[in-house]
Amino acid sequence: MTSTWPAKTLPDLPGPAAWNRILADQPAPQTLAGSTTADVVVIGAGFAGLSAARRLTQIDPALKIAVLDACRIAESSAGRNSGFMIDLPHELNSEDYAGAGDDQAITSLNRQAIAFAGEAVEDYGINPNFFDRAGKINGAASAKAVQHNESYATHLQGLGEAFDMLDAAQMTEITGSRHYLSGLYTPGTVMLQPAGYVRGLVDGLRRVGVRIFEHSPVHRFLRQGGAWKVVTPEGDIATQKIILTVNGHLESFGFERDRLMQLFLFAVMTPELDADAVSRLGGSPRWGVTPSDPMGTTMRRIDTDQGGNRIVTRTCALLKPNMRPEPKSLERAAGVMQQKFDQRFPQLAGMQMEYRWAGHLCLSLNSVAVMRELEDGVFSGCVQNGLGTARGTLTGIGAADLAFGVSSEITRHFGTEASPTKLPPQPFREIGANMVLRWKEWRAAAE
Repeated sequence: MTSTWPAKTLPDLPGPAAWNRILADQPAPQTLAGSTTADVVVIGAGFAGLSAARRLTQIDPALKIAVLDACRIAESSAGRNSGFMIDLPHELNSEDYAGAGDDQAITSLNRQAIAFAGEAVEDYGINPNFFDRAGKINGAASAKAVQHNESYATHLQGLGEAFDMLDAAQMTEITGSRHYLSGLYTPGTVMLQPAGYVRGLVDGLRRVGVRIFEHSPVHRFLRQGGAWKVVTPEGDIATQKIILTVNGHLESFGFERDRLMQLFLFAVMTPELDADAVSRLGGSPRWGVTPSDPMGTTMRRIDTDQGGNRIVTRTCALLKPNMRPEPKSLERAAGVMQQKFDQRFPQLAGMQMEYRWAGHLCLSLNSVAVMRELEDGVFSGCVQNGLGTARGTLTGIGAADLAFGVSSEITRHFGTEASPTKLPPQPFREIGANMVLRWKEWRAAAE
């Protein structure tokens, strides 16, 4: 019997990918048309897919590699995240990010991802402003949040990791905001301009012969004889190996059904701040603050070398098993984020946001990724658990290694993880999860 894996759902993300829009225009897209062949087809051109493609060029420079994406480069989730490439444990299901597993092993893996990305920046001549080794701050705006930071600091001390505790005056000096009572700074996080970094990967990969096709959604792939055929609206590719790097859309192809939590996070970005606004704001030109409560509000400031003097606000989460959030969800989240911005920056209160958008992420209940061989010759580097910049890089590398029998710390780690836990049935899954998310959002209001 012929194995056929049709795609049930294609990416549908509300709002523009602001990180991409604030950069210079891209060249015209290259779309797959007609029939061709490749040694490996990578489906999905985000952090995981492009990292897989780069790793494949390292394993065997002679490989014929094709990468397919349903969207334009950096218009999907890779251009919609907050740009934090975090080295330390950052468990979103916990109270203070401390993980439940081997945090030293996770930190080692995350630093491998950062090193891999840093080498790509060097090798491909990516703008170093898009890969800023600035570190990040956990901001605390309430007594409970201060306790979260103190707990996390104790955890980091036990791991032998460096950190600095910042008081309210130092937080104001950095951010220009008097909202924060304290902060916990860790130096190992890289602050990405995610769209710029991803576009730089694409440019570098194309220069070494990797074919990358945009606006080429995979409608299905099927087994024909001893090979796979990957089908898009206008073309197809015959290949021996497929690497799926589509994160939550793994479920769209029929894998891990009813085991993946499909979430959307929302964000807004200011217009470019003029000289008067910059003067009123104060603070440093670049910084990133994650909330000490994972359900709080992430803030990020960038400068002209990264797309303009702007502030990004990210909060609100929504579970949508069908992966299609309604427009009203973005409207609600934008209103909440305007309030969060105004609270933090009363000197800029009322400034209307230029961009607002949603990004798709995927979690499993037991916080595991899916990095394994799914079918003969089909490999997965999916389910990033909200940590797509680092975890996506790792699972992309690992999937490429798996496809060619390379054993590494990455393949050994993810290869021993359990399968994702089965989720509660509908409609309890969506209703219950969103009630919990709203409650956690309310509880973390100040954050």
